Amino acid sequence: MSSFTLRAALSVGISASALLCAFPALARDDELPRDEQQVTVIGQRATDPEQRRGGADRVEAGQFEDKVAVSLADALAFSPGVYAQPRFGQETRLSIRGSGISRGFHMRGLTLLQDGIPINMADDNGDFQELDPQVFEAIEVYRGANALRFGGSTLGGAINAITPTGRSAPGIELRADGGSFDTLRGKIAYGTSDAVGDVFVALTGDTSSGDRQQSDRRSLRLNGNVGLRLGVGAETRFYASINHIRQESPGNLNLTDTLDNPGKARAVLIANNYGRDIDSIRLQNRTRFAIGSGEASVGAFYSTKQLYHPIFQVIDHKSDTYGAFASLDYAGRVNDAIGWELTLGSQARFGTTDAKQFVNVAGKRGALTASIVQRAHTINSHVEGRLLLGDTLSLIAGGVHTLGEREVDNLIAPANSDGGRFNGFSPKFGVLWTPVPGVQLYAHRSRSLELPGFSELVQAPTVGFVAVYPQRAWTTEIGTRGQLGIASWDISLYRAGLRGEILQFVVGPDIPASTFNADRTLHQGVEAGLTLAIAPWLALTQVYQFNDFRFVDDARYGDNRLPVVPEHLYRAELRLGTEAMSVSPRVEWIPQGAWADYRNTLRVEGYATIGLGAKARLSESLSVFLDARNLTAKKAVGDISAVVAATPASEIFYPIERRGIYGGVRANF
Repeated sequence: MSSFTLRAALSVGISASALLCAFPALARDDELPRDEQQVTVIGQRATDPEQRRGGADRVEAGQFEDKVAVSLADALAFSPGVYAQPRFGQETRLSIRGSGISRGFHMRGLTLLQDGIPINMADDNGDFQELDPQVFEAIEVYRGANALRFGGSTLGGAINAITPTGRSAPGIELRADGGSFDTLRGKIAYGTSDAVGDVFVALTGDTSSGDRQQSDRRSLRLNGNVGLRLGVGAETRFYASINHIRQESPGNLNLTDTLDNPGKARAVLIANNYGRDIDSIRLQNRTRFAIGSGEASVGAFYSTKQLYHPIFQVIDHKSDTYGAFASLDYAGRVNDAIGWELTLGSQARFGTTDAKQFVNVAGKRGALTASIVQRAHTINSHVEGRLLLGDTLSLIAGGVHTLGEREVDNLIAPANSDGGRFNGFSPKFGVLWTPVPGVQLYAHRSRSLELPGFSELVQAPTVGFVAVYPQRAWTTEIGTRGQLGIASWDISLYRAGLRGEILQFVVGPDIPASTFNADRTLHQGVEAGLTLAIAPWLALTQVYQFNDFRFVDDARYGDNRLPVVPEHLYRAELRLGTEAMSVSPRVEWIPQGAWADYRNTLRVEGYATIGLGAKARLSESLSVFLDARNLTAKKAVGDISAVVAATPASEIFYPIERRGIYGGVRANF
């Protein structure tokens, strides 16, 4: 057994032992209170605001099911604090509190989960292409340290997509939608249950030529789960997800083409057939059972993925990721006035990737240029205690310990082989006050820790690992959520002081690679959502972000603002009508565009787009909808790949989505 594997095994063993030692004796079925004799899948009933302390949100499928929701950008458009801007297809800039600003592709700084089980790679890098919003019944967003219950330790937090079960979605669902750019999508789902168990399965397909050259996509996905009741107060559930995804890549444009010819792709991308193709299978299990006045959960998961990614070279990766997790939620009382709750758990992810690169010959493999075996593991162990003082006040304390190891064996250039080990503890302290029923006030102080992944550690032409260390931050958060009269709201103010934010720099004697740690940076802002139910036929939903991200007295960049994310973002949707029939105009407004570079030499212009949604229920089982986007055919910059110094000729810009008209029909039996 290698030292890498031995250390990993010891870490898991210690975490599991600590967790198991904390378990009280199992309660017998006949000792369980009646209201504890029902166990559900994690997240299925986490809708009670009391279960969402601090910056957190649950987006029900009803908020995006009447849209052509291709990506998380569509599904999370009205989730406070989520900055989600489409690049192309499912590729999205996904950021919370400025997480992953330096990453011009895919995602960094967030933990992605499906049904409470992490789907990030073992080096913590994330990829959301395998998440299809039209499958899920809800998506939970836990901003910052609010992700502690999932072992999340990063600045951004966690996003948890929840799959229906045979109990929550019984019967047959059929869906078909399509429209502009040869878009056609379909879904067939079935759920059923009895006293012993339940089954849910969904098959979805998607094809489109995209709104730019070299952006064709097609996919076929199968998601399903089977739940079995093991007795009173216990259940096990098996999940399976199979994905076949083919996505061409139109890439970035210069500023002139972005604003004048947004449907264009650069000639080199077309000639070399840039794209990103994925075939993957993910299997997972979760078993839950009652323990006295609490509940325990244990499980395991395995995924295998083949990535074929022709870009500047053909990236050909075969990866296997597996892991296990355990958690305990327990509660009790000291007396009638004082109660307590305890949450603790551990999640471990291990992975091996056979990473090869080839010369790109019109999108096909040419000569082999790199052959590397990547091995990683990340183990997050968390604990949170809550002291309940009466019915209105809770004191919260906890933390997450993060342990990660990264190893590469370079089979062509052995001198570039290397390894590294990272760890740290991130504490959290908070208070939650409920002055009146339905209204919460909260305050938190927490630390975050983000480990570098292989993209940061392996940077040519540096030999071995680049000396990139974990990104750290202390964040203060205050906020309120609730509902009074016609108004419901979710508002958080946060201020995070970062050390070692992973950003881009000019290579020099003291900076051997382009991606490196900054000294001090500041992320602060406002995450606000407000819905006004003005009348039974009139409702206004709004979200607003204030994003103030900047260097702090940096030797190279002074107090410059960080690029990519604009300072202000406002979205609103006005629903006119009832559940039977409604029309919903909507607007997205960015008053001033973002900086494109760290030197603050180029800033893009802001923009406003107008869209329109409509739906009608034709019968109890049949409904139709319309989803019209960018009706004025506005041309603007939607996303940016940050660079040190930008000019209008820099090919770093993604255009916003072009005008598109879509429609669909849904049937339930």
